[in-house]
Amino acid sequence: MIARRSLSLLGAAGIAPLLVAVLPAAPAGAHGYVASPLSRQAQCAKGLLPCGDIQYEPQSVEAPKGSDKCSGGNSRFPELDDDSKPWKVQSVGSTVTFTWTFTALHRTLNWEYFIGGARVAVFDGGNNPPPQDGVSHTVDLSKYSGRQKLLAVWNIGDTANAFYSCVDLQIGSGGGTPTTTKPPVTTTTKPPTTTPPATTSTAPTTTHSHQPPPSTTHSHQPPATTTAQPSAGAWTVGEHYAVGDVVTYSGKRYRCLQAHTVYDPGWTPMAAPALWQAL
Repeated sequence: MIARRSLSLLGAAGIAPLLVAVLPAAPAGAHGYVASPLSRQAQCAKGLLPCGDIQYEPQSVEAPKGSDKCSGGNSRFPELDDDSKPWKVQSVGSTVTFTWTFTALHRTLNWEYFIGGARVAVFDGGNNPPPQDGVSHTVDLSKYSGRQKLLAVWNIGDTANAFYSCVDLQIGSGGGTPTTTKPPVTTTTKPPTTTPPATTSTAPTTTHSHQPPPSTTHSHQPPATTTAQPSAGAWTVGEHYAVGDVVTYSGKRYRCLQAHTVYDPGWTPMAAPALWQAL
């Protein structure tokens, strides 16, 4: 009887590790951040300035809802709260389109945007997961000017957490990505070559005095101009595009409406009308 009980205990002890071994791993959480205009963590990910761990996982700034910090209070990413770092300040106009990219999806309560602690915009998530190819929100910032730090918050619908992104902006009438205007081409028109009359011993005739002078219309014609289409390279993942840039995609031409860097292959000109205009 004792022998049987010992065997039963040994058998149970041998099975327990097997049961632990086949337990599934914990599911991955949702992740996301503002990719355009470049948020602070997006700048770290691109290596624009020295950063800590955030450069490897810009999508992971997760913390409980209600924080007013760029890090959300997450102790892993304190550099995001350091306003003295050389963050790239992006010039924009009175309205700005913010584009989120996601590496995992989660049911969404809403997205909120703050400047100086005041909420300037909110977008309902309907308690649905966001689309895999990202979300864009156009926010009215006409009440603000000069340099501002905007806090964007993605509030999750079925957990107590949120994801945080800060974007450094220069808001004003001169906003928007500057475009380079080429100087006009100066065309130099040479005067017509004049051949002096030949000197002869024959008395000059006067019949030619009634003839109209030689035609000089060519000297008054403006130089011919050709309106060239702006050059357009192929749309490329990883490329930074400025407002006014023209690209080709699937045989069509598109003009950039909002300066951004392509982090996600899903942000095609056809799929992101907030970023591109078909020509």
